Amino acid sequence: MTMKNILVIALFALFSASGCSTNPVTGEKELLLISESQELDIGKQNYAPLRQSQGGDYVVGPGIEAYVNQVGQRLAAVSDRPLPYEFKVINNSSPNAWALPGGKIAINRGLLTELESEAELAAVLGHEIVHAAARHSAKGMQRGMLLQGAVFATAIATRDKGYTNLAQMGASVGAQLVNQKYGRDAERESDLYGMNYMSRAGYDPQGAVELQQTFVKLSEDRRQDWLSGLFSSHPPSQERVQNNIRNAAALTAGGETGRQRYRQRVARLLKAKPAYANYDKAEKALADNDTRQAKALVKKAIAIEPGEGHFHSLLGDIERKNKNSRAARRHYDKAIGLNGDFFYYHLKRGLVNEQLNARSAARRDLERSVELLPTANAFNALGNIARAERQYDQAKQYYAKAASHDSTSGKAAFAALVELDLPENPDKYLKVRTGVNQSGQLLAEISNPTPRDVTGLVLALQYPDESGRMRSVKHSIKGRLKSGQKETLTLGINVKADKARQVRSAIVAARIVP
Repeated sequence: MTMKNILVIALFALFSASGCSTNPVTGEKELLLISESQELDIGKQNYAPLRQSQGGDYVVGPGIEAYVNQVGQRLAAVSDRPLPYEFKVINNSSPNAWALPGGKIAINRGLLTELESEAELAAVLGHEIVHAAARHSAKGMQRGMLLQGAVFATAIATRDKGYTNLAQMGASVGAQLVNQKYGRDAERESDLYGMNYMSRAGYDPQGAVELQQTFVKLSEDRRQDWLSGLFSSHPPSQERVQNNIRNAAALTAGGETGRQRYRQRVARLLKAKPAYANYDKAEKALADNDTRQAKALVKKAIAIEPGEGHFHSLLGDIERKNKNSRAARRHYDKAIGLNGDFFYYHLKRGLVNEQLNARSAARRDLERSVELLPTANAFNALGNIARAERQYDQAKQYYAKAASHDSTSGKAAFAALVELDLPENPDKYLKVRTGVNQSGQLLAEISNPTPRDVTGLVLALQYPDESGRMRSVKHSIKGRLKSGQKETLTLGINVKADKARQVRSAIVAARIVP
C-alpha cells in the first residue's frame, strides 16, 4: 500500500466520523469534527482548573463578578447560539479575557480596571461570546486533529512560584485553547457579531470602537502587561478600528453607554488598583530575593485592601523564603480564612506543615489543593508523607502522578518512585535491547535512564538455539550501572541472524545503590 493511499484512508476515516454543519453565527457551512457535547465537556472540565491556574476567582468584591455575569447574560440572551454561558472574574492583573468551548468565559481583574464604561465591558464579553458561539476554539482544535491525522499516517509508512508553572498538570488543555492566537477572520467575526449582540441587547456599539481605539494606542505604546495579556491572543490593529467604525454605522444609533454605572459597580476594584500594583511589584521583589522590599510593598497593599488573600499569601511566601515556617503558616491561615477555594494557599500551607512535621494537617491541606487543582508539588509532598508513614503503595501512586510533570518536584517524585518501585519492577525502568554481531554472538545493550545508580542486575533471556528450540537463561551482571549510562554485553550465546527477532529479554532483578 502506498503512502498516498494510507494518508487518504486515514483522512477518510477522520472525515467519515464527522460531517458538515451550519455555523449558528455566520450561517456558513463548515466541517464539524468536534460535537457540541464534546465542546460542552471540554469547557466544563477545563473552566475551573484554568481559572485556578491563573490566580483563582476574584472574591474580594463579590458584587463585581455578579455585575459582570449580569452584563454577559444580557448579551448571551441575544446571541445566535444558546449555550450554558458562564462569566467569571479572575484575580489576575494581566489585562486579558478568554472563552472556552461551550460558553465558559472569563475576564481578568486587570482588564476591568482599564475599561471606561459598561458598553466597553459589553464589547469585550460580546467578542468572547462570539468566539464560543462560532466555535473558534473548537476549530483550532480541529486543525490540530487534522494535522495529527496526517502526521500519524506518515508515521505508519516510515513519542516555582508562578501559578501557571505550578498548575501545568491540571490546566494544560485549557491553557492551550485560550492562549492560541486567533486568525484574522475569527477576530473579524467576533468584532462584527459581538457588536451586533451589543446593539440587540441595547448597548451603544460605539463602545466597541472606543475599546479598539484604546487597544491600538496601548499596543503602540508597547505596554508590557498588555502585550503579555489580551494582545497575545487578540492582536489589535487600525484595520479592526476602521471595521468597527463601519459596523457601528450600519447598526441602530444610540443605546446605553453606562459610564457612571460601570464606575459605581467596580468602584472597590478601582480603589484597590494601587494595592494590586504594589502586590505585583512585591512579587517581582521576592523573585529577585529582596524580601525586605517585598514585605514593605505587600504591607502597603494590605493597608489599602486588607481582604485580599493573595496579599497575605505573599507574606507567607516571604516568611517561607526567610525560613520562618511558623510565621509563614500564620499568613497562609489568614489567606485561607479570606478565600478557602484557591489551591495555592492550601498547597503552600501543606508544604509548611510538612516541614513542621505536622503530617495530618499537611495531608488535609495538600488533598484540598489537588481537589482544586492537581500539581506535581502537592502529589510529591503527599508521596513523601505516605512514604514516611510506610504506606508505600500509596506513596508510589502519588509519586507516579507527580512524575508525569517535567518540573523540579516532578523529577524529585520520579527519583523517589524509582527508589521504591525499581527493586520490585526493574523492567519498568531499565531498558534492554538485543542484537547479533557479525560473529553471530548475541549482544545486550542495557540502559539506565533513571536518576539513580543500580547494581545487582539480572538479565533473563529467551532465545532459539541452533535447532530452533527456545532456551531460557539468566545472566548476573557485575558492578553498577550509573544513572544515564548504557552498557553493551557479549553474552556468549550464538543466535542465527534470521532468528534474532525471536529473542526476548528483561531485567528481572536490580537494586538501588545506597
